[in-house]
Amino acid sequence: MAAGVARDLALILAAVSLVPPGRVLAEPGKWRFTASDSNTVFPFHKTMFNQTVISLKVLHANCSSSLNLTIKWLLRSSHCHNEVDLDVKAAEEYLKIFNLQQMDGGFGKFILHQYDPIPCTELDKNTLLAVQVFERPVSLISKIPEGAPEVLEASADKKQVAKRSPLEVSKSKEEKPNPEKSQAGETKPEKAEAGEPKEKPVEPQKNPQVFSVAQTWEDAPYMFILEITNRNTKESWELSIDLEMKHPWYLYTSASEWPLMMFYMGMCIIYVLYGALWLVLLACYWRDILRIQFWIGGVVLLGMLEKAVYYAEFQSIQNEGVSVQGAMIFAEVLSAVKRTLARVLVIIASVGYGIVKPRLGALLNRVVCVGMLYMLFCIIEGVLRVKSEQSSSALLVCEIALAFVESCIVWWIFISLVQTMKLLRMRRNLVKLSLYRHFTNTLIFAVIASVIFVFWSTMTFRFSSCKTDWRELWIADAFWRFLFSVILLVIMFLWRPSANNQRYAFVPLVDEGSEEDEEKDEQTVNEAYGMKMRGTKNEANGILKSSRVDEDLKWVEENIPSSMADVVLPPLLDSDEEIVTTKFEMSKME
Repeated sequence: MAAGVARDLALILAAVSLVPPGRVLAEPGKWRFTASDSNTVFPFHKTMFNQTVISLKVLHANCSSSLNLTIKWLLRSSHCHNEVDLDVKAAEEYLKIFNLQQMDGGFGKFILHQYDPIPCTELDKNTLLAVQVFERPVSLISKIPEGAPEVLEASADKKQVAKRSPLEVSKSKEEKPNPEKSQAGETKPEKAEAGEPKEKPVEPQKNPQVFSVAQTWEDAPYMFILEITNRNTKESWELSIDLEMKHPWYLYTSASEWPLMMFYMGMCIIYVLYGALWLVLLACYWRDILRIQFWIGGVVLLGMLEKAVYYAEFQSIQNEGVSVQGAMIFAEVLSAVKRTLARVLVIIASVGYGIVKPRLGALLNRVVCVGMLYMLFCIIEGVLRVKSEQSSSALLVCEIALAFVESCIVWWIFISLVQTMKLLRMRRNLVKLSLYRHFTNTLIFAVIASVIFVFWSTMTFRFSSCKTDWRELWIADAFWRFLFSVILLVIMFLWRPSANNQRYAFVPLVDEGSEEDEEKDEQTVNEAYGMKMRGTKNEANGILKSSRVDEDLKWVEENIPSSMADVVLPPLLDSDEEIVTTKFEMSKME
């Protein structure tokens, strides 16, 4: 019955392990790219806070003085988080139909801005791209009006697009595609950049940044599409451009990742408390430390380092706008080592290392092989996720292999737990049996919580055509790390150092079927305490010969007194008369 339940739980948790943790790379706040005559359209996406300022700066222009370039950009928000991540081909389509809602539920607003042709050599003077007053957004339309066929013709004449767009260059006036917003915009044009008339803008009305071109109007996912073209000639040209998306308070941090950064900061504090508490307990009861408690301390230390590195990575993005790729790879490697050590800890705890058996023996090689294989796949998967696209085929293959190895580990853990608890039940060791029952209940809780979360995240993020719950995306990463910290806390509580630490330690039993190495260990321990050991011989096929029985009986007669009186009474007798009387009484009893 128990074995069947364990197999069912192992199958459930193995299925859960097929869904990898939703670790998402942090969105940058700065981009540096090169535009040329062969590369003219550049899509960017980010989840931004309200009043985030977008700056565009040309660093270097390599072109002739007679060349004029036409620059156009589109800033568009959407309630669907999965809509804003575009490739170049999709970005070109969005530029053609800029004011049309493309996805069901993808409500939002847009700003389309097109500059007059600018001499290429003048682009180094970046004030040409800046605006004096931030333009106000216009709401998207769900379908094309019958009386406005010219919207579809926008791709034919880009100058007409600029004229029909609700916003001209910085000195242009607003048109009236959205009359509900027009009155507020005409009253105080300098405050129109906040997007919502009822909100009071703080810094955007002054536009303190020299290279600012736009400002966001709500907390939402945004796409920013930049197009640079030369329609008159076929001359070659090249521009080096910097793009920044910076908030006055949150700086370069994405709106969807700000809670995740706070989560990592909290986890750093939690792991520091874990480490300090565990170090104090080890120092107080250092005489009775079990081997498994060193493993727990190692997992706590690696977890603390991992959370600190991830938090430092988010801090780098917040302050600098870009993440250091080497630091990201180091964080992934450190995370892989921690995850491997954590799974090895659960494996050796489930097989009863230090509790039921003094050593792993033949299991050691299997534990090492599985741990190294899991760590290898973890490192490869993490590096591929940092350096390649999320849809990479190599990344997908690595994730499948990692899920398979994790499924095998889960199966091994539950089967080992059943065998360990069965052995403790046969030995009637209630203290250790209670320990493993609590440990099993913790893993069952982890299974149930994982199943519920996987069901919720699948329905919310995978089966939804429009992912409107972008504010909850950070939970996909934080849940698994928080769940592990809870399991680690339970393990720390169950295997905590205490004054009664040795009640959980392995106690060797005299067993005829014991292995040769266990007999040698018992002999070494007994000799250390001054106990005399009788000789032992290896018997072929485990057959006990009659001569060994005779030797055992002879050893008992020679070393064990026939009565406790032989040991206890002689020091207490004071006279020869009492000795004679005692011997006489003993002879009568015999």
